[in-house]
Amino acid sequence: MASDYYEILGVSHSADKEDLKRAYRRLARKYHPDVNKEPGAEERFKEINRAYEILSDPEMKARYDRFGEAGVSGAASSGFSSDFTDSFADIFESFFSGFSGGMGTQGRRRTGPVRGDDLRIDLNLEFQEAVFGGDKELTIKHLETCETCNGSGAKSGTRPKTCSTCGGTGQVRRATRTPFGSFTQVSVCPSCNGSGQVIEEKCTTCGGRGQNEVTKKIKITIPGGVDNGTRLRVSNEGDAGKMGGPPGDLYVFLSVKNNPEFQRDGNNVLSQIKISYLQAILGCHLEVNTVDGKSELTIPAGTQPNTVLTLEDKGVPKLGNPVSRGDHLITIEIDIPTKITLEERELLEKLAKIKGERTGKGGLEGFIGNLFHQK
Repeated sequence: MASDYYEILGVSHSADKEDLKRAYRRLARKYHPDVNKEPGAEERFKEINRAYEILSDPEMKARYDRFGEAGVSGAASSGFSSDFTDSFADIFESFFSGFSGGMGTQGRRRTGPVRGDDLRIDLNLEFQEAVFGGDKELTIKHLETCETCNGSGAKSGTRPKTCSTCGGTGQVRRATRTPFGSFTQVSVCPSCNGSGQVIEEKCTTCGGRGQNEVTKKIKITIPGGVDNGTRLRVSNEGDAGKMGGPPGDLYVFLSVKNNPEFQRDGNNVLSQIKISYLQAILGCHLEVNTVDGKSELTIPAGTQPNTVLTLEDKGVPKLGNPVSRGDHLITIEIDIPTKITLEERELLEKLAKIKGERTGKGGLEGFIGNLFHQK
């Protein structure tokens, strides 16, 4: 245990009663064994309790300030100050109220409208669908309010009754004695599950649940430019609410299939084409595939391997602004033949000889080796 109780609580020696209480509550919540399962948390919690127990008692604090640990050795285990007990009781009850579904210390039953749960569905798109978007039909399962009982869960002509276990409060309380004193644990009523009401004659359509699972088809619009991980929200297509509450939403998580020809880099589309060495030397015009279909690409004379040529505005539309598009970037690969005809060889040797006479370097091998490294 640290020797300085003020250091344990993280307060100065001039801290008043309220400063000590705030520091203790903050640290106790953080290191309580029921909340913090990390190694050493329980020992830390004991240190915090010990420090606050001493410093919250004016007499103990005075002795500690004067004589240090020796002045309070053996104290604090025999009893607790009222401030300490009250503070710990607040924290202890807040833990149990959280475990009982967040009902809080007042423990009000849920008599008002309750929003329905959100739902998630995963949708796999083709590359072109992600680029340009479009309408998709989905089949979903969700809970809808029972039309027979209008969500009450009770048989037609009957009504739910007040729960006799909790008296309509939706909660039950149990007193617990601990080394720190007596505390009240609040939990959801097991008979009515917190609603404060029980249904004696259940609706035959929904079995008393007030909701039925329904399979339905819906149409959604995929905007152009979506990508892996894009999430779309479809309002009011989640589970129905309870007691007149609004329905939840449906969230559609998108993933995009790989395309054998195109890749995506942000809003740009990437691809590769292979041309002959003669097309690279002389230049040409080619038709290439893009996400829009066929487009003409100009290959400049003397194009080198791995040159990247750009088709502007042929990429992916910007999500939310389809007028703005990325580019299509095409990497040029050059096909160097491993076998040539005798006629082709004679022509290349003639070209190599002419080039050699101009540069002082002859030979077909040198010509072919340096053909695509000209400046």
